[in-house]
Amino acid sequence: MRISFALAGLMAAVASLGFAGLAQAQDFKPRLVRFGYGLVDDSNQGRAVRLFAQEVEKASGGKMKVRAIGNAALGSDTQMQQALIGGAQEIMVGSTATLVGLSQAMAVWDTPFLFANTREADAVLDGPVGEKVKATLEAKGLVGLVYWENGFRNLTNNKRPITRLEDLSDIKLRVMQNNVFIDSFKALGANAVPLPFSELFTALETRAVDGQENPFNTVISSKFYEVQKYLTVSNHVYSPWIVTVSKKWWDQLSEAEKAVLKNAAIKSREFERKDTREEAARALAEIKAKGMRVNELSAAETARMRDKLAAINAGIANSVGQTYWDEVQAAVRQLRSKK
Repeated sequence: MRISFALAGLMAAVASLGFAGLAQAQDFKPRLVRFGYGLVDDSNQGRAVRLFAQEVEKASGGKMKVRAIGNAALGSDTQMQQALIGGAQEIMVGSTATLVGLSQAMAVWDTPFLFANTREADAVLDGPVGEKVKATLEAKGLVGLVYWENGFRNLTNNKRPITRLEDLSDIKLRVMQNNVFIDSFKALGANAVPLPFSELFTALETRAVDGQENPFNTVISSKFYEVQKYLTVSNHVYSPWIVTVSKKWWDQLSEAEKAVLKNAAIKSREFERKDTREEAARALAEIKAKGMRVNELSAAETARMRDKLAAINAGIANSVGQTYWDEVQAAVRQLRSKK
């Protein structure tokens, strides 16, 4: 009798596990997830998207399959954003700067010389104010998962080394389709030309523009060294990327599916930042080896540029909302006070 009771107990336990497994399996539906990005496959974006895909497929038991689609094959950042809003695409990663047309609060990350280093950037972006800014996207049809690192942006051009403020005069500089970038470089004396990233290499090659500004990694991965002579280490803006999801699609997911995506996004963020920072050091050395002339903007000239942009900063504060501006500035000050 004791054996019968034990057997019955074992069978009940097995049945319970079976039902639990079935319930868990039912939390995941077969889904093809299109993850679009702008850079080439062999880039920091491409590597991080592939890691994200592996994590999602593993955690969902293979039910959710992520298709990585790079090289701007699904369109520019703004085109992909519209596809996400309409539900025609599931996930993308792109610059926060291209989201300003949807959420003014995102413009706070475009503030020139906002962060002094990556420690400050990580703490603010991943902290309460970073989450608060990210949450503004939901009303526009997007769900922000995590911020990735694009890196500190630096100047390249074909005309001359930029060693002082006046050297920017008359340079046709491609900038992102973002008013803060356009207004900032106009204030610094450049002829700011807004263009989608997907059109940039051709514009440089044909001399439709003289220069551009992007992190070292992008200069290498997009082979801008083939069409640019000079690089100035200016670190004028810390430029985040953000992984966003279609809210229309997101609202159809189970809580288990959402959790898988969130966890994979966090793992991809940690991987991508480490990968990007290691690559940046290698990229600068490679830029020099490729023959580009590299100079570093002096602290005095950086200060001159910052002073020249005081009105731009005031405008950013006004457009993003004084509350967001004050919270970001307070978070940066608090970090600096702990040194």
